Amino acid sequence: MSPGPPDVLIALMAWNRDPGRNRLLILMVSVTPAMWMWAGTGDATAHAAPAEAAPAAGAVPAPAAQPPPALTPRSTGAQLYAILCAPCHRADGSGGAADHAPSLINPTFLESASDAFLRTAIGNGRAGTSMGAYGKSRGGPLVDAALSRLVAFVRGLGPAYRAPRETVSRQASADRGAPLYGRLCQSCHGNVAMRGEAVHLADAGFMKSASDGFLKHAIVKGRPGTKMLAFATTMKEAEIDDVVAYLRTMANQPVPNARLPEPTGHEAIVLNPQGKNPTFTVKDDRFVSVAQVHEAFVAHRRMAIVDARPPSEWAQVHISGAVSIPYYQLGRLAEIPADVTVLAYCACPHHLSGEVVEALRKRGHAAAFVIDEGINDWHRRGYPVVAAPGVKPPPAEPAPPPPSPAQLGPLPPSPAQLGPLPPAPAPH
Repeated sequence: MSPGPPDVLIALMAWNRDPGRNRLLILMVSVTPAMWMWAGTGDATAHAAPAEAAPAAGAVPAPAAQPPPALTPRSTGAQLYAILCAPCHRADGSGGAADHAPSLINPTFLESASDAFLRTAIGNGRAGTSMGAYGKSRGGPLVDAALSRLVAFVRGLGPAYRAPRETVSRQASADRGAPLYGRLCQSCHGNVAMRGEAVHLADAGFMKSASDGFLKHAIVKGRPGTKMLAFATTMKEAEIDDVVAYLRTMANQPVPNARLPEPTGHEAIVLNPQGKNPTFTVKDDRFVSVAQVHEAFVAHRRMAIVDARPPSEWAQVHISGAVSIPYYQLGRLAEIPADVTVLAYCACPHHLSGEVVEALRKRGHAAAFVIDEGINDWHRRGYPVVAAPGVKPPPAEPAPPPPSPAQLGPLPPSPAQLGPLPPAPAPH
């Protein structure tokens, strides 16, 4: 097979950015970091793919996985996608790499999503989720021309846009749609108070950019290959219209537009420079709970807290004392002293912060950990944050599903399997 076009090859570079973690080791550690210093903007080996078997004799070896290119003002759409989007939406756009990020290549999505819809989603983000705002006007890295290149690349991943033909009746009723939504949609899409595992629809920004045709098309056609069914076969058209009318009520939620001053890049990194090092119980040799980090924060322990999200999200809300070092621009890692414990967070809650931790550890910084539940849980618990006016804690998230039997392993033997108990010793 001949090599693909350069844009495709560049996008495929991002496949090696998804480090699966399945270990169940819990360690009690007192942090003693290794000594190192480093400066850079990316990580060439932080997410290397698992080792594969050697190629057969005579076979042409596959090219080694490469890191995504550095972000520059002239980055192509494919490069921008590999750097900014693939960590959550996967290199091929199929989604699901982090925080239930939706598929961008589902045919019923791309055929009904206009360029303006895509541009708004990328530029403004999705409030209360891990989808940050990447537009320069919102504090992100992308100027208008870069947004256009990225939208064009995403558009090229699937079918061309065709304006949805579906229309919604003027007689549609939100009151009739509310119980239908609660019965058929809420378990996956959540509501104003609770997120679900599917796209969060109780987001005013999303609802203001989505047309009635887009919403109805999604309900009628579904999303092939996902849990989102084509409801045209089970619902009457009037019922679908009622659900769309109810969805429109979700656009009434306030959208905070106030922002904190953007990070300057000169904020102090180390909290409590004269304090003691923290001691944590670390899960899977990688994760520290928000409760433990809060305890260390209140106890004035010496540490650095890194916000791995785009600066636009830091300017909405961030943990008090956190420094903005976005996952795609890691130069300030060089300023972190070698003997300081580093806690990175994002909203995923593991993926973008994991990029930062991987970059630190690959350079020998042993005391780098991910804040397990992320910024959203920290905010919901009322722990110290710096927030722009009007920014409230995000909706609650559903509890993770219980482990499967395969994850739990074999059950202990039953009494019948153990056999009869040995006779009790005779009394003396």
